[in-house]
Amino acid sequence: MDKRMGVIAIIVKDRKAVSAKVNEILTEYGEIIIGRMGIPYKEKNINIISLIVEATTDEIGSLTGKLGMLPQVEVKSTLITK
Repeated sequence: MDKRMGVIAIIVKDRKAVSAKVNEILTEYGEIIIGRMGIPYKEKNINIISLIVEATTDEIGSLTGKLGMLPQVEVKSTLITK
C-alpha cells in the first residue's frame, strides 16, 4: 500500500481525564508521526494537538479511530493526494 501524508487535528476537551491515553496512543503510532505540536487554549479550556503523518490510509485510519473513541476527544484528518 502506498503511503500518504496528512494532517491530524486533535481537540482534547478534558486533558486530565484522557491525556495519558492520548499520549499512549500517539506513542504507539510514533513511527508514522513526522511532527507534533500541542497548544493549550486556556481561555476555552481545551488543548489542541496537530500531527503531521506519513503512513498508509489504514494506519492513519487506525490512529484516528482509536483517538476518536476516547471521551472528550475530537479528531479530524486530511490527506494530500499524489
